[in-house]
Amino acid sequence: MIRFLNPLSFNSPTYPPKKYDTFEGVFKPTLLTILGAIMYLRIGWVVGNAGLFGGLAIVLLSVSITLATGLSIASIATNTRMGEGGPYAMISKSLGLEIGGSVGLPLFVSQALAAAMYIFGFREGWLFLFRDHSPLVIDLVAFLFIFIIAYISAYFAFRVQYLVLILIILSLISIFSSSITWETTGTWQDWGDFPNTNFWGVFAVFFPATTGIMSGVNMSGELKNSRKNIPIGTLSAIGLSTIVYIILCWWVARAASPQELINNYTILIEKSRWQPLVLMGLLAATFSASLSSLVGAPRILMALAKDGVIPWGNSLAKLSKNGEPRRALLVSATLVLLALLLRDLNAIAPLITLFFLLTYATINLVVLVESSLSLMNFRPPFRVLIIVPLYGIIGCVLAMLVIRPFLSLVAITIVFGIYLQLVSVPKEKRSTDVRSGIFAAIAQWSAMKVIQLDLTNVRAWKPTFLVPIEDGSQLLGEFRILLDLSQPEGFLQLLGISMNSHERDLSLQLQELASSFRHHKLLTTISVMRVEQESEGIIAALQALQSAFFRPNILFLRFPNEPSDWEQLLPVFKEAKQLKVGVMLLGLHPSAGLGRMEVINLWIRPQLDDLPIMERLEKGNTDLAILMSLRLAKAWKGELNIISVIDKEEDRQETENYINSLKDLCRIPRTAKSLIIVGKFPDCIKQTPQGDIDFIGLQSIPDFQFVHQMIDMTGSSCLFMSDSGSESALA
Repeated sequence: MIRFLNPLSFNSPTYPPKKYDTFEGVFKPTLLTILGAIMYLRIGWVVGNAGLFGGLAIVLLSVSITLATGLSIASIATNTRMGEGGPYAMISKSLGLEIGGSVGLPLFVSQALAAAMYIFGFREGWLFLFRDHSPLVIDLVAFLFIFIIAYISAYFAFRVQYLVLILIILSLISIFSSSITWETTGTWQDWGDFPNTNFWGVFAVFFPATTGIMSGVNMSGELKNSRKNIPIGTLSAIGLSTIVYIILCWWVARAASPQELINNYTILIEKSRWQPLVLMGLLAATFSASLSSLVGAPRILMALAKDGVIPWGNSLAKLSKNGEPRRALLVSATLVLLALLLRDLNAIAPLITLFFLLTYATINLVVLVESSLSLMNFRPPFRVLIIVPLYGIIGCVLAMLVIRPFLSLVAITIVFGIYLQLVSVPKEKRSTDVRSGIFAAIAQWSAMKVIQLDLTNVRAWKPTFLVPIEDGSQLLGEFRILLDLSQPEGFLQLLGISMNSHERDLSLQLQELASSFRHHKLLTTISVMRVEQESEGIIAALQALQSAFFRPNILFLRFPNEPSDWEQLLPVFKEAKQLKVGVMLLGLHPSAGLGRMEVINLWIRPQLDDLPIMERLEKGNTDLAILMSLRLAKAWKGELNIISVIDKEEDRQETENYINSLKDLCRIPRTAKSLIIVGKFPDCIKQTPQGDIDFIGLQSIPDFQFVHQMIDMTGSSCLFMSDSGSESALA
């Protein structure tokens, strides 16, 4: 299991790192990574299978996906001055460390393994010249040169890339100066036959050629002006490479027959004017792509280390005196070396591309979410239409499914597994992100939709409690029952009533209580009111919260010990009824408490009027009591008894029919027992089974003596209920 560390602070390097401009830091490494081995070795194969127009369609479809991502990258980059970590920084700043890390860690591994893949491509080109050389020796020597260049500095690596750029330009000149360019032939196919493959199979082979757009973004922490450098450098590299690919499609379509294009991977070399130059371009392109990957991977790793996503963050995030992440480079190089020693990465090569695609999809998701929700923090000077990131997401998902459906599932599973690990990272030291703004915007949108539809939908009813509290200790005995009545989808609003100068102490107590409820995944808010009388605060809160999205539908009160306190509650009952807020009055038995939390008695007054059964059930004012008793029985896994008291024996059958209908229409479990008792109400209480809590209807004008007697006679705690009218046990 990975052990995650807290984000740490780091000392500045002795010398500030070199800062790069658009051309050197973004455009050049991005362009050289895109124009790689696939361009030299597979463009002919693509056109041979797909034909000229089919090949152009594959190229343009591939480029359109990376272009959408490039536009999203540009939009994000202009919205904020990015720090280290490139795409990881983009994602984590918006969607949080967990999502950024879950995508960034596989991206780092893929970036390092891509360096090994490009070295393998370099070896194939070298063996074209020197067939007797040892493949392992070629790989190790190439790796050694690349590592030394990257270890010296990124600046030195970018200097070397100028030579690479010259060689690639010369190779393209050699290709386009061939006689094929100006000689007209009629050998090409408009649309290929796709022998032994299909359109999507060819697309899967070519698409990785367009996934090099992160090479410049990885340098985000060392750019002079990332807001300017990344958009211009990335988009111009995509644009120029697209033009090169389109012209090459046209060129190879004229260079040979479809069969020859399919069978001869070195058609560009053989049909060029100066073959050695094209071969040197191939070697230079693969060498440069590997170098860019080895330069970029440590910078992603360093950003992950600084945020505590990986172990040994303090060590890996340190820079050398010239500002280079050499310790992170050593880790990256070790990973590359191990991959080279495996000798064959064909099995995991598609996985590398899939991780890049997941990164692209997530970047597009960032832009889609932030722009569609109109967040204030998202004000990029470079704006894109919302269809751009949407198309980018769809295109990335499509490409993943085309390349390897099963491996796509594996990649997503890996990312999700890392996400689950990262949720345990301590939150107090994390950098801020915009997730709270995103969630707030989503909540606002949801609230608007709910209000437009119907706030009183009985089928969507859930308990929203307003719980007045004078002292935090009051709630300790009621914590369990409130939790059981509210879970899983309920909502608690804790209302602190301060009638003295200890308002701050009460607020701290409520914060601790709210934290305990939230620990049990229960949505809980707190507020404190300073008033002269408790009833004033409760009434004011009931009135003020009527316009709230989560307006309370149940007022939770405690039975007072003194009649004088009861008199103060009578206006509260009246106001709750007028505002259509249900009342739940808890009378805790002084000695029994909640007992064994096993037996629940639900007292039902049968409606024996000469009315249809549905009207009688709706008239009963027992919806809240039924719903809450069912929730509590489920939470306690206890026994539910339905008890009715009637005056005369002749009413037994009709009462039994009423209760059976009630059980059927309200979907009360068959295990619930029914008990019908004939006699005077106080006398019948002794004949009922001993309950741990009794649910009893609350009178229209509650009577202190009745409530007090019921608690005493039942020998258990009691919950007295009054419906709000917004709930329905029949729904």
